Amino acid sequence: MTTPTAAQKAPPPTFSSYVRARGPMLLRTARSLTSNPSDAEDLLQTALTKTYLAWDRIEDHRALDGYVRRALINTRTSQWRKRRVDEYAMEELPEPDRRPDTDPAEQQAVRDAMWRAIVKLPDRQRAMVVLRYYEDLSEASTAELLGVSVGTVKSAVSRALAKLRDDEQLIDILRGAAPTAAAPAQHAMAA
Repeated sequence: MTTPTAAQKAPPPTFSSYVRARGPMLLRTARSLTSNPSDAEDLLQTALTKTYLAWDRIEDHRALDGYVRRALINTRTSQWRKRRVDEYAMEELPEPDRRPDTDPAEQQAVRDAMWRAIVKLPDRQRAMVVLRYYEDLSEASTAELLGVSVGTVKSAVSRALAKLRDDEQLIDILRGAAPTAAAPAQHAMAA
């Protein structure tokens, strides 16, 4: 003879049978939380994964729908908090503007001319130009490194750049070089 409590207690469903039976309803819930059907499927998959991992710890299998709904909501809330960058569909991918190809020989000629002009400078001015424009140090760092005042660095670099601007060989090379090949040397001279 069976007792009334034993007859009322049914075995808990398996995870697979639960998903087969309740999957469509849970997907509708996920779709109500997202605007994209693909995101809803991903959301449901994540929530079901969390449910599967906790399946043996869930004591009341009659409350599974509530457990999965809470997992859906918590997962979606975590996604909102992370706020990934929005993606926008475009007809064409934006491509960076292609610069005209520069001739490596022209680039090397400009570099060589620049170094020849720098080598002509007095040692102190050459050191200051190299530290300021090739090592990209500040005036204060250059002054500290060389043991001089910032004003000395400013005036010496100014005189050195004036000499570079007047260097005939450098001017000739820069006039004949492609615009992008001459840009680094012109930047240093313009400063």
